[in-house]
Amino acid sequence: MAPGPDDVMPRMRIGIVASPASIDDHVVARAVRLAGATPVLLDGGARDLDGVDALVLPTDAAIMPEVVAAAGRGLPVLGIGPGFGALCRAGLLPGEMTPNDPATFVCRDQRVRVVSRDTVWTCAMGEGDEVTVPVRTAAGRYRADAEILARLEGEDQVVLRYVGANPTGSLNDIAGITNARGNVVGVLPHPEHAVEELTSPSTDGRLFFASIVGFVRAAAQA
Repeated sequence: MAPGPDDVMPRMRIGIVASPASIDDHVVARAVRLAGATPVLLDGGARDLDGVDALVLPTDAAIMPEVVAAAGRGLPVLGIGPGFGALCRAGLLPGEMTPNDPATFVCRDQRVRVVSRDTVWTCAMGEGDEVTVPVRTAAGRYRADAEILARLEGEDQVVLRYVGANPTGSLNDIAGITNARGNVVGVLPHPEHAVEELTSPSTDGRLFFASIVGFVRAAAQA
């Protein structure tokens, strides 16, 4: 039998910034395992990224300088929910996350459209595809000035857009964006909560993790 990818290269390691105030790090770890990679839980105050191949921020943690520097060198970084806001505050993504409009806590399964697959976190999807993933937030309204919005739209940096109702009031129905390089992505919906058939609205969230695993494997074989 021909060897599979895991037989000819080390298993991919995805770092997850952990927080004692959240269980999402463990939920992300489950999604990473289902994608065929090894999760590596990193303390929010750690200064060593432990040689990971990619990094996920599922919480509103302060981003250490090491993450900013590594992202600048091309390390794939995904901010989910409050992690999206953390990437904006760190200057890795433009704009900001603000309280929902109207000011209510939103917890619902939401359809979003894939606007761009030209990122390391969405390359396993097709542009125009619609996926269903949970949204749960009180501060998920994406805002930016007119110049930034025009650049995001004009340079293909909007990654996800809400379909139907806009649950948070984000400008331009934006649910996710990327940096110009395509290695740093922030998404408001939670793909880690859409990976199990019995407990999820869909398994569409697996596509985000399959994207990064496929990208890193392809890069290693190039």
